[in-house]
Amino acid sequence: MKKLVSLFLALLMVASLCSFAAADVPADWEPFAERVKITVPVYDRSKAGYPAVDDNYWTQWIQKEFGDKYNIDVQYVAIPRGDVMMKYSTLIAAGETPTIMMEYDYPKVAQWANDGAMTVINLDDFKAVAPTFYQAMVDHNQLGYTDINGETYFVLTERPYYDTTFAFANFVRMDWLRQVGYDHVPQNYEEHKDAMNKMIEAGLCEYPLGLGIPTSPYIVNFGYRDFPVTEEGEKEWAMHSSLGTPSFPWYPTERMMKRLNSEYHMGWYSSEFDLEKNSGGQGTDILQTDFINGKIYSYGGYIATNMAWLSAFYENNPDAELAIASPYAGMEEGVNTGAIRADNPFGMIVGFSSLATPEQLKAAWMLMEWMIQPENLFVLENGIEGETYELDENGLPVMLEYTGEHMLNHNNNIDMTCLVHASKKVGTIEQTIAQMSPAGLPQDFTQALIDNYYELRKLADAGKAYSDPVFAVAIDSESEYSATLLSLWQEYYAKLVKCDPAEFDALFAQYSQEFLDAGYQEIMDERLEAYEAGNTTHIPDLSK
Repeated sequence: MKKLVSLFLALLMVASLCSFAAADVPADWEPFAERVKITVPVYDRSKAGYPAVDDNYWTQWIQKEFGDKYNIDVQYVAIPRGDVMMKYSTLIAAGETPTIMMEYDYPKVAQWANDGAMTVINLDDFKAVAPTFYQAMVDHNQLGYTDINGETYFVLTERPYYDTTFAFANFVRMDWLRQVGYDHVPQNYEEHKDAMNKMIEAGLCEYPLGLGIPTSPYIVNFGYRDFPVTEEGEKEWAMHSSLGTPSFPWYPTERMMKRLNSEYHMGWYSSEFDLEKNSGGQGTDILQTDFINGKIYSYGGYIATNMAWLSAFYENNPDAELAIASPYAGMEEGVNTGAIRADNPFGMIVGFSSLATPEQLKAAWMLMEWMIQPENLFVLENGIEGETYELDENGLPVMLEYTGEHMLNHNNNIDMTCLVHASKKVGTIEQTIAQMSPAGLPQDFTQALIDNYYELRKLADAGKAYSDPVFAVAIDSESEYSATLLSLWQEYYAKLVKCDPAEFDALFAQYSQEFLDAGYQEIMDERLEAYEAGNTTHIPDLSK
């Protein structure tokens, strides 16, 4: 009976979409008497083979189905994914602040609010225009994240399955593993190290792994933190854990860098790695190119139906076999606990320009309410039946490999629909993964990705998936010093990876003091003060 009901509901949705028209919204909406222009940011990931992010079939579809209906001019503004703050700074300085301002990272939006680029909003007014969107925030317990410095600036989007990283996967050369005696991907660091060294000995590669200078201030050191987190450990978490500022002089970073130093001296990385950039799977880089060309063992990225770099890999390596890396591969007693960074319990943090008129604010809120309607969201994330997707036996969309005029942009248009949620949902988690699994490849990764989700789910259920603190007050010192500290982190990173292991401890101590003196001590002090004043979130298990 449940299956029949689900099928019936799915068929109703399909019927509502067959005319390929947008859904209705609150009945009291009227077109503006005079044309209202709003600007909406959209990430530009510089992905080859994809349409322009700010002018394509789907931006035009939004204009036709929403903008023209309500006399609103919807213009998209490309924001380079690897240079978000610089682009926003340029727009703000030129008096061209986008009507909608949004980012995944709280320190960035906090800076815009603190600098006066964002306007204070009234949630009752927002609710009156966007009741569905507002209710979604209520349902997801997000209202507590809307304020900073005692004023309301933000509305929040949904992040499905936020305490796992299921939408990102590291692909590894299973064929190479088989050649060095493994019938499975390494399940701990001892196996991982053994496999890498055997690959070098067997001459399968010059060096098995890629490395580059990090472009992001986020240091991937969750696994190197002690677990469980104590009350004292939560204070350290409040002082250091951040996407916006490198947590360099902290013991997890020291552990991580010492391991990288050891691996470098085992020959795992190119001696010229410091001439390259590591975008962390956010766009094309030399590591991706090396993987495509069959030079390195592993590369990771966000999962989507069309993954150009995976297709290119198989074209260049037709006899290769890939697998999904285990989330336990880095675990080593006393060094790496296997903890992972959970995403925030929200997707985009959305604010609005302080230059926006009341009409522009209302138009922006109307766009958000229109986009969250299931029928509109379905079209934006799936496209046109028979071209970009087909329906399976349960009436759920299955994405097709398609590169024509109606092609969806990165990850099923997620950089547009992120105005509603951070990732696409279709039914259960298994169905969600099935519809986003890469298509058109020699291997089907659907079950492997589902299995990976449940392994990550085990870590989350054990409390090993937690995020960074969110502050209800602005941390002024982060805005002041973050750019300088990122530059120092990049410099120290290269030197610590390459240095003589006997010199590592002294160098790390020296660089830590320099980092503290360059502003990080002020950041630590200000963050701790906010934590002790009750102006931050807590690690969930410690707040019960």
